[in-house]
Amino acid sequence: MPLDKRTLSYLWDMQNAAKEIRELMAGVKFHKFEKDKFMRYAAERLLLIVGEAANHLSPQFRRKHPEISWAVFVRFRNILAHEYGDSLITRVWLAATESAPELLQALDKLLAEESKE
Repeated sequence: MPLDKRTLSYLWDMQNAAKEIRELMAGVKFHKFEKDKFMRYAAERLLLIVGEAANHLSPQFRRKHPEISWAVFVRFRNILAHEYGDSLITRVWLAATESAPELLQALDKLLAEESKE
C-alpha cells in the first residue's frame, strides 16, 4: 500500500535534512566544527528537523520500519531543544557525522522500496 502524502512529506523532510547535514559536514574535522558556531547551529537546526519530522510519523509506521531508530531522533530533538552546554557539541558532532548518514542510507532504501509498491 502506498504511503499517504503526509507520511511521505515527513520522510522527505528527514531525507532532505540528512542530505544537507552530509553536505555541511563533508570533510569537516571536529576542531573546526567545535570552533564554528554557525556550522554547529546549522547542524543542530537540521537535526531538529529530523527529530520533529520523526515525531510526527504515526506509531504504526514507525513500528512497521524498526530498521530506523525513530525514537532516538525524537529524543535527540528534545535534547537539542531543551539542553545547552559544551557536552552537547560532542553529541551534535556524533549525530551529524554518524547517525545522520546512517539515517540517510536507511531513508533512501525505505523510500525506494515504497516507490516500487
